[in-house]
Amino acid sequence: MTQTDSSTHSAPPSKKDLIARLDGVTIADERALRRRLRKARSPKALTAIARDIDSARVKLAAREAAVPAVTFPEQLPVTARRGDIAEAIRDNQVVIIAGETGSGKTTQIPKICLELGRGRRGLIGHTQPRRLAARTVAERIADELGQSVGEAVGYAIRFDDRVSASTSVKLMTDGILLAEMQRDRDLNAYDTIIIDEAHERSLNIDFLLGYLRQLLPRRPDLKVIVTSATIDPEAFAEHFHDSDGNPAPIIEVSGRTFPVEIRYRPLEFEVDGKTVDQDPLDGLLEAIEELMSVGPGDILCFFAGESDIRDAMEAIEGRRWRGVEVTPLFGRLSNAEQHRVFSSHRGRRIVLATNIAETSLTVPGIHYVVDTGLARISRYSVRTKVQRLPIEPISQASANQRSGRCGRVADGVAIRLYSEDDFTTRPEFTDPEILRTNLASVILQMASLRLGDITDFPFIQAPDNRSVRDGLLLLHELGALADGEDNGAPELTPVGRQLARIPVDPRMARMLVEAEKLGCLHEVVVIVAALTIQDVRERPLDHQAQADQAHARFKDTTSDFLGYLKLWGYLHDTRDEMSGNAFRKRMKKEFLHYVRIREWFDLVRQLRGVARQLGWTATEDVATKTDPRSVHTALLSGLLSHIGMRIGDSREFQGARGTKFMVFPGSALARKPPQFVMAAELVETSRLWARDVASIEPEAVERIAPHLLRHSYSEPFWSAKRTAAMVHQKSTLYGVTIIADRTVPYHRVDPTAARDMFIRHALIEGDWTTHHSFFHENRAMLEDAAGLEDKARRRDIVVDEDTLFDFYDSRLPETVTTGRTFDSWWKKTRRNEPELLSFDPDALINEGSAAIDEEAFPDLWRQGSLDYALTYHFEPGADDDGVTVRIPIPLLAGVSDEGFDWLVPGLRRELVTELIRTLPKALRRSVVPAPDFAERALPHLQPYSGSICGQLADILRSLGGTGINDTDFRPRTLPDHLRVSFAAVDKRGTVLDRDRSLEALKRRNVEQINASVNRVSRGIQRAAAENWDAETIGTIEPEVLTRVDGQEVTAYPALVATPEGVAVRVMPTKQAADSSMLTATLTLLMREIKVSTRQMLKGLPLKQRVAVENYPHGGADGLVNDARIASIRDALIEAGGPVRTPEAFRELVARIAPEVPRRVRQTVTALAPGLVDYHRVADELARWTGDAIDDMRGQLSFLLPEHAVSIHGVSHLRHLPRYLEAMVIRLDSMELDPDRDADNQETVQAAKDYLGNKLRKFPAGRSKTAEVKEIRWMIEELRVSLFAQRLGTPRPVSLKRIQKAVDGLR
Repeated sequence: MTQTDSSTHSAPPSKKDLIARLDGVTIADERALRRRLRKARSPKALTAIARDIDSARVKLAAREAAVPAVTFPEQLPVTARRGDIAEAIRDNQVVIIAGETGSGKTTQIPKICLELGRGRRGLIGHTQPRRLAARTVAERIADELGQSVGEAVGYAIRFDDRVSASTSVKLMTDGILLAEMQRDRDLNAYDTIIIDEAHERSLNIDFLLGYLRQLLPRRPDLKVIVTSATIDPEAFAEHFHDSDGNPAPIIEVSGRTFPVEIRYRPLEFEVDGKTVDQDPLDGLLEAIEELMSVGPGDILCFFAGESDIRDAMEAIEGRRWRGVEVTPLFGRLSNAEQHRVFSSHRGRRIVLATNIAETSLTVPGIHYVVDTGLARISRYSVRTKVQRLPIEPISQASANQRSGRCGRVADGVAIRLYSEDDFTTRPEFTDPEILRTNLASVILQMASLRLGDITDFPFIQAPDNRSVRDGLLLLHELGALADGEDNGAPELTPVGRQLARIPVDPRMARMLVEAEKLGCLHEVVVIVAALTIQDVRERPLDHQAQADQAHARFKDTTSDFLGYLKLWGYLHDTRDEMSGNAFRKRMKKEFLHYVRIREWFDLVRQLRGVARQLGWTATEDVATKTDPRSVHTALLSGLLSHIGMRIGDSREFQGARGTKFMVFPGSALARKPPQFVMAAELVETSRLWARDVASIEPEAVERIAPHLLRHSYSEPFWSAKRTAAMVHQKSTLYGVTIIADRTVPYHRVDPTAARDMFIRHALIEGDWTTHHSFFHENRAMLEDAAGLEDKARRRDIVVDEDTLFDFYDSRLPETVTTGRTFDSWWKKTRRNEPELLSFDPDALINEGSAAIDEEAFPDLWRQGSLDYALTYHFEPGADDDGVTVRIPIPLLAGVSDEGFDWLVPGLRRELVTELIRTLPKALRRSVVPAPDFAERALPHLQPYSGSICGQLADILRSLGGTGINDTDFRPRTLPDHLRVSFAAVDKRGTVLDRDRSLEALKRRNVEQINASVNRVSRGIQRAAAENWDAETIGTIEPEVLTRVDGQEVTAYPALVATPEGVAVRVMPTKQAADSSMLTATLTLLMREIKVSTRQMLKGLPLKQRVAVENYPHGGADGLVNDARIASIRDALIEAGGPVRTPEAFRELVARIAPEVPRRVRQTVTALAPGLVDYHRVADELARWTGDAIDDMRGQLSFLLPEHAVSIHGVSHLRHLPRYLEAMVIRLDSMELDPDRDADNQETVQAAKDYLGNKLRKFPAGRSKTAEVKEIRWMIEELRVSLFAQRLGTPRPVSLKRIQKAVDGLR
């Protein structure tokens, strides 16, 4: 019976026996089996554990058997130190090995560990910063061991895993080891960890070193080996000091290098004793020429960026050096272009490179180096929160790395284009990445691993607190962190826990999380993968235009991200249709990078695997329909601080936190940038550029990140429509305006202030439409009380708003902030307390309002038989301030301003006081103080009996005032509220027009007055007819009665002339009716009575006939027609004026018609001699200029205006020859004594001004009255007496007589 068979039937092993056998299994298996043993209680469980221990021991034995014999190449420097290294590893938990490139440390140290027995119970984990290095190092070590990759030596990188059960040495990127920490926190799969190229101090390396330091006390069996170039190895040794503070041991291994001569050639030279800066390209060319003179060999030149390399290429090629090949080397070149530096060549090669050739790539055959001393170094800006790529001087360590590149094959020479003093003042080392990048990904991993507060984490060099804070801010932006903390460490949200499991940048991971929610995971996986790798689209230097043309079909003018989807769809379809080789050729032809395409597909596949691990819904390989809105929303979730709003019509955008950026020229959106964009990346080079952008709607930001928006509120206002206070809201995200102006309910912002506004605007001011009875009753009481204030012109009668506010405030609960919440509360409250919100009328009015009664402030004004409503308003400066008489428009024409100058009794004391103050100062001195004299005058006034000014003047004189007349008061200068305002209102009571002058109001509204009178008198009016007879017009009554607004009103029918004949219209006043009757009758008579111009001129002397024919207003016809009109008018008036029956009119025609020709003939013959003189004077004046001549031209215009006969009448015009003769005499005298002429003209002007000043106090129509016309003819007689006294005047005339006549005008 075999041992296995016997064990089946024997007693189960004890826990002690099983524990003793665990030293033969791997560390990871031991930990798992120990946990099971602690929990095991039954024999069955122990038996199962025993079987698993046996299997684990077999697995470990197989691994040990797979380890081959280890040999070491003797030519490598590290082999010489093998014993020292092995001893240090055996005796110490941590060892630092420093060695130059070429020492063999990367390939030989894992073999030394194998020789020491490491790599059995746990793997020897060997990290590399780059995937290419991980794969090539694994291949090299496997080759030296005589095996294939995947046996004792394997590797694991992002898209490839070549590790088997027999593997002892595992090469991997540091990112792979970080990902494994999520599943294996104690790294139990490993017994040795080698961190290679630690001097690069990447973010991953610094995090791993800190994590390992925390882990080592828990894993005393774990060995850690840190390998580095000879750049500050002491920092690593101090980092891993033991419990006594002793640093980890350092073993230095020399490299296979040759001596390098350093030459300093600063870019400056002296001219005439002055130091002048040299052009960098000239300095470069001189350095290359110097090196070429040293001997043969390739030259490596280091530059800061791609544009510098292009400038240098152009300059070098311009020299046309024979046998020299120029080769660029930078990250954006295609693989083929990068591989040119490794290809064989003839002659000398000059390689122009960025710092990619410093450590990442070793360029073969380099004998000489030119170092510009500059590099683009990625730095995170704490201020702008974006990654910058500034050009800055390199550190001493980087300079030494660069110069060391020419000592690999022979003695080298390195020229530094800066001074030795400059070199010595530079920092010793380049800042590690942790000091110049965003720490969000590190913080996320630490929170996921529960490593505590980041500030307590043992980094080699602690990051800046501001960078930590910014990393936390970004994670909060992405929704990855909760508000609280877990023992001082950030606490992850469910989203954050998902982000930690996705092996991409946190921003990209956030996009995937959101995409899963929105159902567009397929599209966003493709885009995220594209953004993670280097662009698959190539632009070779010598085929840029062709490449751009080939890639144009993938562009989308609204989104670079959708362009990626177009490209993906094309690649996916093309790959399915073609063989692998044909696909590769097609890609090369179309300037698409085949290896990066494979990387893209691999990353998409990996991300889909991650999605399945997270339990997300799988998506179809190729989506048939893409929803751009969902895709962009998902992308936006990771790019919230990468949005921008276009500044005006420029191409610049206002970005987050005060930054400004432009869309990168290579983007499809660069030419026509949209209003809002999001960018996958913001990079600062020559300026801040946004790369990979898309147009977005600001509403999407609000949907996805409402918690991040900052709201500001301004200008709260009351909305009667919503019965709520509203406020203007502006929302920004990191300073970018998302919502420019939106109105939102104020109670959501400030409930207390919103409640106050509801009480003041709705309940107190009444700006509210509601059915609540208490509200309407309270409003009515307030309006009644407010009317008292308008009458008394005081604001202390009604209780103030604060009192009303306190009334409501004490009764309304805090929750009542809007009309809706009020309705809900009042509906319940009024059942028990219906009077709770009702005002007490007595409480609304303060003491001292008793004098405000109907007698002092009447509500009606009676004039004649009609009553007009009075309203009162107290608002200085308003059109209706004071007392307003409301006059229905049909009654407006019949209202007289008589009595309104007395105002109402309640304002009379103030009126009298202010009238006294309008007196001229000289007169006012005798009646001061004005209030006292007003008080004494009031009892003597008899209101509404004559004018108040007339009575007041008489009373003031009786009280001691001297020289005061009624015309000395200036009522027009009174304050508005002491002059009645007249308002024309329609039948609905709406004010159509208002004025303090009743006459002005009538003039402006004459058409409306007539129209309204006609509307109320439609039954009286008659349509137009050609003739006036009994059948058409009939008899016209002098007046009729009608009703307006319930009051009986007298209207006045009158004949009206129309183009069709005559009609009957109703006039608002008797005066208007009489005027219309006169005009219409005159018009009818003129149609009936004609006169022959030829007959009227017959027999006139030649000179007079010529003068008449040249009459300035229409010639002979004009004069005869004017005379005919005047004759008919005069005859009509002599006959008793217009008649009101057709029969009387026929009699009037028969009586007047025979008289008209005779009268016209008399007028023509009377005026003809004067017209001869008129033309002579007019011709003479045409030859003169000056003030006197202008005065006489004005005199001619007065003497003979258009329609002169109708205006002046023959009685005045018969004196025309005398007036004209006086003008001739004035012309003759003017030359002899111009001063006397000027004095006389001043006297005439004084008379005219005196009349004009008087007329300005009267209504406009007053200037056409007979009294005024007579005064004007007195001024003409004054001219004769002054300028031609010998001609005489019909009656005495002087300036004083004229002024007296003017004073008599009323």
